[in-house]
Amino acid sequence: MIVTDPKAFLVSLFNAAVAAADPEHVIAANLPRRPKGRTIVIGAGKGSAQMARAFERAWEKAGHGPLEGVVVTRYGFGAECRDIEIIEAAHPVPDEAGLIAAKRLVAAVSGLTADDLVVALISGGGSALLPSPPNGMTLEDEITVNKALLASGAPISAMNAVRKHLSTIKGGRLAAAARPAKVVSLVVSDIPGDNPAFVASGPTVPDAISRNDALKVVERYRLQLPEAALRHLRSKAADAPKPDDPCFSGHETRVIASAAVSLEAAAAEARSRGVEAVILSDAVEGEAREVAHVHAALAKEVLTKDRPFRKPVVILSGGETTVTVREPGKGGRNTEFLLSFALDIDGTRGITALAADTDGIDGSEDNAGAFADGTTVSRLLAAGKDGAMLLNGNDAWSAFDAIGDLFVPGPTGTNVNDLRAILVEG
Repeated sequence: MIVTDPKAFLVSLFNAAVAAADPEHVIAANLPRRPKGRTIVIGAGKGSAQMARAFERAWEKAGHGPLEGVVVTRYGFGAECRDIEIIEAAHPVPDEAGLIAAKRLVAAVSGLTADDLVVALISGGGSALLPSPPNGMTLEDEITVNKALLASGAPISAMNAVRKHLSTIKGGRLAAAARPAKVVSLVVSDIPGDNPAFVASGPTVPDAISRNDALKVVERYRLQLPEAALRHLRSKAADAPKPDDPCFSGHETRVIASAAVSLEAAAAEARSRGVEAVILSDAVEGEAREVAHVHAALAKEVLTKDRPFRKPVVILSGGETTVTVREPGKGGRNTEFLLSFALDIDGTRGITALAADTDGIDGSEDNAGAFADGTTVSRLLAAGKDGAMLLNGNDAWSAFDAIGDLFVPGPTGTNVNDLRAILVEG
């Protein structure tokens, strides 16, 4: 089969992946039982507002009675709700609005009884949206910590090990504040491996990672943190509650959407259009430009030798790569991946790729990702741009903007991490 419009084909796979994680579908299948007392909905993340809207509708349809609550999401990612208040704050760097939102969430779960129910709607991005520095630290300190982590190239699990020990709300602390009420956490996972304690640094889901583990991350990645942050990490005050703490007894955690499910949906969409699909992994991590070298080599092997897969085929992968920021350019991990990929396949016909974040935003700009093929580098040269120089400057966004190959679907209402789709044709 010949795909007449490779870009449109790849977008259809992205849309299928996003639809599989649509809160309207997954929330209704995971409603908790109605409590004897109050129902309080809290949430944080780039998909939390859409999750809240879907929860309201499903709760009402089930006849479960009144509810109330507050969730925080990124600026521009809000959704209209009737009973749940939506607060918007900054991502990926925290701001004062996020600090206010964190306090509002803690207040919402305070003073509850054992008859009450707290429903936590958690999705990726919640870490930045819930700044809550401990005593001795300021919001500016937390912002500095966040910037250092984002520039470090550390995987998300390592970042969150630090974040949850420099917070009064993460690492299960928000759930602990709700005692003695039951907490049911509904999690849309953007984490390789789908550990719910890592999503948004686990405000309602504790884990066994210690502050000593956090200090090891600081040492390994040579993080330049404020002295107040280092002082706190070295103190017992940084210790987070452990999963066996009695305050978490009876709580439930459900991962209701993930990269694995969305990749399967993308593969099914490709097959329905007559193109075979293979999924490499839903948990790819590593430096974006290095991961690109492996994907490019595999795509060229398929193109020239029909191994390890026969063409035509679309190669899919998910997970979250990282970018070690060396220069102050524009872009995110998906555009950086694609620019490196484009340099490797320069001049090759028959390969087209899309890499995009399923929440609709890659990095700090308004694009989810971009497209690349064997003509990307030559078109950049024609536009007066040097692809290798832009990559070295962490300026991949400028590269794809110059040739009109940014992918800008807007906020999607969910977040199950990155989708990389590489179409290889004969």
